[in-house]
Amino acid sequence: MPSDNLLPRLRFGLIADPQYAPIEPNMALNRHYAKSLDKLEAAIARLNAEDLDFVVTLGDVIDRGFENFDKALDVYGGLRHRAFFLPGNHDFSVAPERLAEIHGKLGMPAPYHDFVCKGVRVILTDGNEISLFAPPPGDPRRQAAEARLAALQAAGAKNAQTWNAGMGNDQIAWLDERLKLAAAAGETAIVMGHYPLFPASDHNLWGAEDVAGLIAGSPAAAAYFCGHNHAGNYGALNGTHFVNMKGMVDTPDENAFSVVELFGDRLEIHGFGREENRLLPLSPVAGLQAAIG
Repeated sequence: MPSDNLLPRLRFGLIADPQYAPIEPNMALNRHYAKSLDKLEAAIARLNAEDLDFVVTLGDVIDRGFENFDKALDVYGGLRHRAFFLPGNHDFSVAPERLAEIHGKLGMPAPYHDFVCKGVRVILTDGNEISLFAPPPGDPRRQAAEARLAALQAAGAKNAQTWNAGMGNDQIAWLDERLKLAAAAGETAIVMGHYPLFPASDHNLWGAEDVAGLIAGSPAAAAYFCGHNHAGNYGALNGTHFVNMKGMVDTPDENAFSVVELFGDRLEIHGFGREENRLLPLSPVAGLQAAIG
């Protein structure tokens, strides 16, 4: 279907890990937290010049401190496109009494949710659900996180790290149901989260293998986009693309964000600053899904 392969069916912007805070840089990690407001302003000005359906921030709007959301979100207020946020681990580096306010502060209808735009189902997951930092103190999910982390450490897993987290069984079942719904409706599915799933790394979601297999096993799934690992990464599993976007907070002056275009037979990622350009072919089944919607 030539027309479907010449014109994108969906165009959206991606930002990962601005991690704003008015603090000194961490030179060992090359993270310049106070510079992120200027980078966000530059990114939003560029994204405003594009014809986009929406913009997703893949987590870590701030590095720490609930009060720092205000300045970062004030910059996002200049975005003319519909904005969606996924919180990352650093977004929960706030006083314990503010933890329950994070999702509302980011304008999220629920910790995980989905929507359909132009025949594409966009599924936004919550990788912080089982963690040592997102649930309030005393929440059983913290105990579950301690047990899961201990098991991973005992197994010598690379991602057995306190800065990672996992998804609960109910959410995984929900993700499976949304992917099946997309396939039955002839929709392309694009899944997003904060934590990488594939390839293996020390930044991956706890239980990443199972979640990656679930997504890659869906005929509707075209790609999974994430942040968290600021160096970025890429892998393909069963024809599904797993793209780890680079962190905006890294380096004193280079930005990192992107515009993604979905065609009937491919995904094109147009990177700005440190972010790479990518041309990712879609499998015949995924391409058919995109053409049908």
